[in-house]
Order: sequence, then structure tokens, then C-alpha cells
Amino acid sequence: MNIVLELLKSVLFGIVQGITEWLPISSTGHMILLDELVHLNCTPAFWNTFLVVIQLGSILAVVVLYFHRLNPFSPKKDRNEKIDTISLWLKIAVAAIPAGILGILFDEAVERISTPTVVAAALIVYGVAFLVLESRHARPRIDSMDHLNYKTAFFIGVFQCLSLVPGTSRSGSTILGASILGCSRKVASEFSFFLAIPVMLGASFLRLLKAGFAFSGAEWAVLLTGAAVAFLVSLFAIRFLLSYIRKHDFKAFGWYRIVLGLLVLGYFFLLK
Repeated sequence: MNIVLELLKSVLFGIVQGITEWLPISSTGHMILLDELVHLNCTPAFWNTFLVVIQLGSILAVVVLYFHRLNPFSPKKDRNEKIDTISLWLKIAVAAIPAGILGILFDEAVERISTPTVVAAALIVYGVAFLVLESRHARPRIDSMDHLNYKTAFFIGVFQCLSLVPGTSRSGSTILGASILGCSRKVASEFSFFLAIPVMLGASFLRLLKAGFAFSGAEWAVLLTGAAVAFLVSLFAIRFLLSYIRKHDFKAFGWYRIVLGLLVLGYFFLLK
């Protein structure tokens, strides 16, 4: 293994992960496609672990950006604010249940269907879904996290299960589901960020457990480099999305998904 070259590749993967994790365009799908062009020189087992564990960097970005808001023990919060924070965590826990169960049950099946064709199909289908959603011009009935109840949180978690299919996008499925259920774009996006914490932590721990933490020094270096870059890029990607949705809808992401999906199909069926 040329460690310098592999570290440079890891940086590239970290950049792509950091950008695409929080935008509704599928980080895993982009990572699988990028690997077709810039192949990471590693075993299939390490690649499957890398694909999930690199997301830890993205999770850390959410924790850093929202630390005060997510911290129920902050001395700067009064009693009511602390209760609201605990309530938010309970909603996150409820929403994480469906994907937590299905993720464990179908983890190996998901690996088997991680193909360019499946990624392309998911990109296109959910791209169309975003265009249809935004064409409704429906007025949101949930415009703050306080108005988000446990029932709605649970069903957002059900929508998140769709992201088990590569190319769907975890943030895309939760934002889409939350919007259908009546959430504003800001509430849908932020709840998607928060829901990523337990779900992605659980997925990463499960994958590391299956790998037995048995990596070489070079592999750990590649893994940690990718996660560190994903963290730094995620800080900007999250701020960008929140700024973008103040003035725009999700149609641009829908069109992007459709165009990318068609390009993927064209590349793998006509050029490769």
C-alpha cells in the first residue's frame, strides 16, 4: 500500500462524505460511485467499514455546531429549556428505533445490493419525489421543534428506513418524510441532523464490531484521515444547507439527483 497516495484518496473521500452527508443527495451513493473512479486500495471488508465509519467525522460536526442546543446539562439553560432538550432527545430516540432494528436485520443484505444500478435508480426515484413534494406548495404545520410530537418523530424514523437502499440518502429520506408529515424545511433539516447522531453512531459501532477493530496502522491512518476531513467539510455543508433553505426549496437537489442518476446509468451501461 502506497500510504501517501491512499491518504490523499482518503482526503478526497472525506470531502465528498462531508458535502453529501447533509445534503439530500446520498453520501453512500456518491462514495460508491467515487470508488469506481478513484479506487481505494484496500480489502472489501475494510472498504465496507470505511464507508460507514468515515461518517463519524460528520456526526462530530453536528455535535460541535449544536452542542449547546443538544446539551441538557448546560448551565446556561433554565429548567424549562433543559426539559425541552431532554424531550428532544427522547424524540430522537423514538425516531431512531425503526432504522436501528432494520439496520441490524438487513445489514448484510444492504451490502449485497450496493451496486451502481441500484444507486442510480434510487437517485432518480427520490429526485422525482423531491420535485413532486415541492410542487405541492403545502404550508407546513410544524414550524418549530417544540411542535414536533412523538408520533411524527416515529414516522420520520420510518421514512429513514428507506435510506437502507444505497443511493437513497439518509438525510434525503428523513427530510422528505418530515416534509410530507408537515414539517418546515428548517425543522425537517435540523431533525435529520440530530437523528443522524444515534443512527450513524450505532451503524459505525456495529461495523467496527464486525471487523473486530483489526486494522493495520496504515488502515487506521486512512480511516481517521477520512473522518477528520469529513468533520471539517461537514461544518461548512451544514451551515450551507441551513442558509440555502431560508430562500430556496429542494427542487435543485431533486434535479441534481435525476441528472446524476442518468449519468451513472449512461456511464455503467454505455461507456464501461
